[in-house]
Amino acid sequence: MARKVRKSGKKARKPVKKAVSKKRPVKKTKRVHKPAQKAKRTRKSAKKTPPKAPEFPWRVPLKGEKYLGVVEDFFGHINVLALTLEAPLGVGDTLHVRGHTSDFTERVGSMQIEHAAVESAKPGDSVGIKVGQKSRKGDYVYRVG
Repeated sequence: MARKVRKSGKKARKPVKKAVSKKRPVKKTKRVHKPAQKAKRTRKSAKKTPPKAPEFPWRVPLKGEKYLGVVEDFFGHINVLALTLEAPLGVGDTLHVRGHTSDFTERVGSMQIEHAAVESAKPGDSVGIKVGQKSRKGDYVYRVG
């Protein structure tokens, strides 16, 4: 192809292309793999036991406390906790309720078995105990003293 000639006799310039910056591709380096070292097996490493779960502090009774049971249900509108006793309990005894977010001590003011007020209950009885603070299902109940 012949170039166009202007009337003035000079050669026509080629149209100027805009400069496009070309990014160079990032050169990937090869990873050098080292040969894996074989683990030495010893009797101690072969018989490792998994670590034991930490003991929760509210599961362990404090000094002078007797385990009564676990809160099976809590009725928030009347502040009554329900539990099955594992030790005898009477009105006037002091309870210690401990759990993940609960920790309070209180005297037993009223206690009921099947909606009937009672003065004392023996192990195996399902009782409802009126308390002043909020308790939760799963809290541990202890008798103080």
